[in-house]
Formats: sequence, structure tokens, C-alpha cells
Amino acid sequence: MASSNLNALNTALDVSPLRPLHWRIWGLSAMGVFIDGFDLFIIGVALPLVINQYKPGNVLIGLTVAAASLGALVGALFGGMITDRVGRKPIYVLDMLLVIIFCLGSACAWNMWSLAAMRFLLGLGIGADYPLCASYISEFIPARLRGRMIIAAFSFQAFGMLAAAAVGALVLKLDPSMGDWRWMLGLPAAPAFVVLILRMGLPESARWYLEHGQFKKAAQVVGLIVPEQKPQLVSLMEKEAQHIVEVEEKKLGYADLFSKKFRRRTLLATVPWFLMDISTYGIGIFTPLILTTFLASHAGVDGAATGAIASDFRATEGAAFVDLFLILGFVLNICLVDHYGRIRLQIIGFAGMAAGLVLLSLAGARLEAQQTPSMILVFLGFILFNVMMNLGPNATTFILPAELFPTRIRASGHGLAAGCAKLGATVGLFLLPIFKGRFGLVATLVGLTLVSLAALIVTVATRIETAGRSLEDLHPGEAQVD
Repeated sequence: MASSNLNALNTALDVSPLRPLHWRIWGLSAMGVFIDGFDLFIIGVALPLVINQYKPGNVLIGLTVAAASLGALVGALFGGMITDRVGRKPIYVLDMLLVIIFCLGSACAWNMWSLAAMRFLLGLGIGADYPLCASYISEFIPARLRGRMIIAAFSFQAFGMLAAAAVGALVLKLDPSMGDWRWMLGLPAAPAFVVLILRMGLPESARWYLEHGQFKKAAQVVGLIVPEQKPQLVSLMEKEAQHIVEVEEKKLGYADLFSKKFRRRTLLATVPWFLMDISTYGIGIFTPLILTTFLASHAGVDGAATGAIASDFRATEGAAFVDLFLILGFVLNICLVDHYGRIRLQIIGFAGMAAGLVLLSLAGARLEAQQTPSMILVFLGFILFNVMMNLGPNATTFILPAELFPTRIRASGHGLAAGCAKLGATVGLFLLPIFKGRFGLVATLVGLTLVSLAALIVTVATRIETAGRSLEDLHPGEAQVD
């Protein structure tokens, strides 16, 4: 059983005031999510130019676009598992190094196959970063602010997506050429390098130290946050280290995520996120291409290189506009998530996503009937989808795994959830161009609507509310002695 000394350390973390270290951890995690969002979604801006240069088939297009998400699936699954064993910080640094190397590798790709390979390897770093950022923030930030600050950090994914569209438009405007996609894919290496250097100065998670019996190190880290309590906490941990407490329960491992105790939590953390990312990435990354389809009905688009660049520029400007509403959704979530709770917002969000997809389907039906679709309806559909997605599930699915699982399997649980999400993203990205080519835009959008409704149903069936509860309340007595 956990002793009162160990609980004292957890309590100090839960009730501490915000310190500079908290902001450093939050900021470097937020910047990691920003870079992840930029890297994942910039391919949507670059894709029309890549397609025009290499003339690939639909299968190779789907594989290239889905490669980073497939890599993120592997990175999240194994990154979370490894970090629960070796610590948060080593992988927190390594994943950003992978991002730098393979951003540059993507920019230097010599054909579609090499681009897909580089994007897959880039995804390994991106995938590992998701559970680490969530674990770092949840294990350091005071309980009263944990939900809002996790969501605020994750909201930087929207800033990354917006930056991807804005940077793409800027590059196309300043120096329009068919090789612009190389600049787009390589640019994130610069901020990633700065984040890498700064992350090297962060401490290991105190809660991870506690769970692995390194009490004095845990006290030293907590002392950085509450220096006025440091002598007392170090003294308590020195006493704790002098005797071994018998562990009455077996140590938790990866397999426990599927045990009866955690099965419902695992379903809630994984299935809605998996289903959401089918729509999120399918719509998000292909927004420029979808907009190009609608815009082409209003003005003919030349198939030559110049026409391709102009078309991509117009669609990218439209994507940047609708991506602004991703930020609005996150702002609303930050304001409401602790008051209304994670589950209620997730349910409302999935319903709103489905409604936005219905509007896009109606516009697509006019297009397929060879009628000019209303661009107002198109943009309303995108705006409603983006706002409701980030008001609800795109935010809440990121925070729930960090709260549903105890420290010893937190990164593993979050990694499993993020891995399932990236599996959903891979499915959506790979199949969407194939499905759209075979069945048409409307059938594709209707299918994504049904996926959102299925995610809503699963959320209702497995709901567990975590808002307003400390990690100790959610997992009483979790700290054990190795």
C-alpha cells in the first residue's frame, strides 16, 4: 500500500501554485504538439504539387498521405510502453530528434516511395510525442488546472494546422514553383531543433520516480516546484527509502490495460479516438483537395503547372480560413471543459461533427448533380465540423487517457489510445482517396458522418467522467514501492 509519505509528495504536486517550471513543461509540450500538427497536416497543402510532379495513382497517394499517421501509430504504441519503463525524459528528447531528421529527409525525397518512407519514419517521432506530452503535463500540473492546461497544450495542434496552411500559402505566393512542397515539408525542422535543446533541460517526472521507488529523486523534483517544502519532503523520502513497504497488489503492466478493471476505461480511451481520427484526418488533410473540387465548379482550373499552383494557392487560402475555427473550438473547450466535463463535450462535439459533414454532403450532392454548389454551404460545413470537433472530441480524447490510467501505465495507456487514433487516421487517409474515386464525394462524406455518430454511441456507452478529480482521487494509493 502507498504510505502517507508518498501521498504527501503527490499532494504537493496536486495543490502547488503555478511555477516557472510548470510553464516550461507546458510550453515545450505545447510546441511539440504544434510541430506534430504542422508535420501531419502540411502534406495536405503540399500534396497537389507532389501529385502534379509525380502523377501517382490513388493507392500511392493514399499510402504517402497515410505514411506519417501509420508511423505515428507505431511510435505511440511503443513510445508509450517504453517511456513507462525507462522514464519520460529520454523519449521526450529522442522523439524530437527523429522529427528533425525525417522532416529534412522528407524534403529531400526523390520519388513518391521515398517520400512515403520518410514520412513513416517521421511519424515514429510524432506518435511517441503524443503520450509523452500528455503524461508530462498531467503529472506536473496542479489538479485544479490539469484539464484546461492539457487541452490548451493540445490546442497547439490547431495552430500547427493553421500554420501549415499559412506557410504553404506564403511559400506559393513568394516563389511559386513545382518544388515548393520540399520547403513546406522541411521547414518544421527549425523549430523542432529549438524544442529539442530546451527539452534537454527538463527534469524527469516526479510521479514516475515515485512509481519506480526512486523517492529521493522524486522529492528533489517536487522541491523545484515547491522549494519551501523541499527540506521536509527530502527528509520524508529518505525515511521512506530506509524501509521497504510490502506491495499487496501486483505491479501494473501493459496487459492490465485489457483486464476487467481497466477494460471500460481502455474502450473509452481508444475507440472514440480511433473513429474520430478517421474523419479528423480525412477531412483535415484533404481540405485543400476537397476545396479544389468545389472551387473548380466555380472557375475552370488549368491542368498545367501554373494552373496547379494557382489552384493549390486558392484552396490553401480557403483551408487557412476554415482552420481558424479549429482555434475557436479549442478556446471554447478550455472555457467549458472543467465546468461541463469531458464526456458531455465529447458527445456534443461528435453530434456537431456529423452535422457539419451533412452540410458538406448536401453541397457535394449539388456538385455531383452537375449543379453549382453554394460555397457558403461548403464553408459553413467546414466551420461547423472544425469548431465542434475541437470543442469536443479532438480535445477530450487527448485528455481522457492521461486521467483514466494510473502513473505506472499512464504513458502505455495514452500510447495505446494515440496508436488506435493514428490507426484511424491511417485508415481514413489511405482509403479516402480510393473511396472517393470509386464511390464519389457524397458517399465518402456520408460514410464519415456515420463514423462520427458511431463514436458518439461508444462514448455514451462507456462514459467515465474525470473532470475535477485529482490523480490520487482517480487512482487512490497508486504509488507503490518497487
